[in-house]
Amino acid sequence: MHPADRGLLALAGIAGALGVGLSAAAAHIAGATSLATAAQFLLFHAPALLALACLAGSGRAHPVVVRAAGFALSLGLALFSGDLAVRAFLQQPLFPMAAPSGGMVLILGWVLVAGAALGPARR
Repeated sequence: MHPADRGLLALAGIAGALGVGLSAAAAHIAGATSLATAAQFLLFHAPALLALACLAGSGRAHPVVVRAAGFALSLGLALFSGDLAVRAFLQQPLFPMAAPSGGMVLILGWVLVAGAALGPARR
């Protein structure tokens, strides 16, 4: 397995674990809707990262594009969900425009997924 694919698998596991943890925290903190949103984003992107790691090594799509998509999704998650979580716990932003920047990177990641489907498969 390519080291980048192992990295995506690890990031998928981290996203899933953080998603479960933030879901639990949101259930115990009154009015923590932004924390619940961060958890949801982590939980529904974790399987996507798993799938991208598997797809990258399959030869069915261009692995560089698939890996770029996975790492873009991971960065977007860190910025978006990280900002929402920091705001919920510390009542301050991660940094100005972190969540919107993360959202844009997430969109870019999904566009790269579409591009991987449309482009030629190479190893």
